[in-house]
Amino acid sequence: MTARNPQPPAGLVEAFRAFEQAQAAGDSSAVAALFAPGSTTLRGDANGLSVGYEAIARDTGAGAQRRLVQTHVQTIDEDHALVVAVTELAAGGRGQQTQLWARLDEGWRITAAHVSAPSPPLDGSIWRIVGDPLVPCTDPDGTLAGETVAVKDVFAVAGQRIGAGHPEWLQHAPVETQHAAVVRLLLDAGAEIRGIARTVELAYGLGGANPHHGTPPNPRAPHRLPGGSTSGPASAVSLGHASIGLGTDTAGSIRVPAAYQGLYGIRTTHGVVPTDGLLPLAPAYDAVGWLARSAFLLRAVGDVLLPDQASGAHETLVVVPALLDLATPDVAAAIRAWLPRLTREEHWPLDALDEWVTAFRTHQGAQAWETHGEWLAPRLDTLGAEVRGRFEEASRIGSDQAAEAARTAAAAGRSVRELVGDRILVLPSASSVAPPAGADPADLEAARQATLRITCLASLGGLPAVSIPLRTAEGLPTGVCLVAAQGRDRDLLDLATRLA
Repeated sequence: MTARNPQPPAGLVEAFRAFEQAQAAGDSSAVAALFAPGSTTLRGDANGLSVGYEAIARDTGAGAQRRLVQTHVQTIDEDHALVVAVTELAAGGRGQQTQLWARLDEGWRITAAHVSAPSPPLDGSIWRIVGDPLVPCTDPDGTLAGETVAVKDVFAVAGQRIGAGHPEWLQHAPVETQHAAVVRLLLDAGAEIRGIARTVELAYGLGGANPHHGTPPNPRAPHRLPGGSTSGPASAVSLGHASIGLGTDTAGSIRVPAAYQGLYGIRTTHGVVPTDGLLPLAPAYDAVGWLARSAFLLRAVGDVLLPDQASGAHETLVVVPALLDLATPDVAAAIRAWLPRLTREEHWPLDALDEWVTAFRTHQGAQAWETHGEWLAPRLDTLGAEVRGRFEEASRIGSDQAAEAARTAAAAGRSVRELVGDRILVLPSASSVAPPAGADPADLEAARQATLRITCLASLGGLPAVSIPLRTAEGLPTGVCLVAAQGRDRDLLDLATRLA
């Protein structure tokens, strides 16, 4: 260790060595313990900035295996010093860490740190396979020329397998001989396929984590979940790796990542966009959707994928306080502050909402097991705990229970369509901001259930829904959702563009 001053302050070298030993041992608790307590301690890396000791302890995991190449100390005074170290990673490449140390009552502690490391050539939590491009467009003069697409790993791409977020599914999947209908339409419009992006296992989840491939990053809300199940495409778009994220929305799988990552997203009217070449989850609710960083591009994709639709003409916006209050106060406040001046407040009869949510979950689960149960039954132990639990629950749904849930869900769908009518319903895209990635599983499940109470309405009604990005007072991304009658997808996209 070299120093600008002849001798580093007493005890600093030993504290730095203890830090490196904890890193080498993968002891994240010991690493965190060498940061200073309090709310002003800082640590930044490629995943974002953690402010305060509690955030650092939560967000900091074991570092990559590395070897110190150079270490330099700049002594500020007897109680403060700056340490800059160059490291050589076992996986290749060099990184650098800069640490500001202070002598406290409990010894030397880091008060601020920044860590840099070589970017991976392919972030496996976001992408399964990527190219430059993976598939070129078929019309370089098309309306989407210059745009790139991250395809959720449930759509057929000719020459590739569908992986569905599960290694064993990928292993047994056949090589696709032709593109899914929507993939072909995008290529014919001039867009290029950048790659195939990750999804929650079999697209059955809203958080975005995948036990096999990791959790895609959320650059708009670092150290928080990206939202799913269209998680990889959302992160790819948010990071600028692709301009369009092609995905699906069964229970909110476009709307939730759009809200969590501050993106525009659309769930289309059920059945209005062709699903040929799509691996289903629950066909009664599966709908094609997509994400973009701007409302204008969201609409441009709609011009390619949506059929001609007669305008519904009415743009009366209505908000239902009981639905808005299903969101956390910060999300509800952001939406109230956003509401256009002429938005009408209405009070809907929602006494049956809990019954509707239960019917939706049961019918969705029954369909998911009918779709995948035969293949999954001997392989349930290959799934992560979260998705395995859902499929296990689905496997226990009897035929009579499934039929009753289908009837209740169909009646609920009719009620939702009648309530929306020819107006546009305004409600949250998700019940909360993105939960922390390391949150307790019970808290994550509670957030999922709260969000389903909101997102199931458009799913039950088969209605189009567009998510528009907002920010809470604390600066975290969230979303406001516009829901309209079946076939009014283009109206919603036009309105979102004007509002943007």
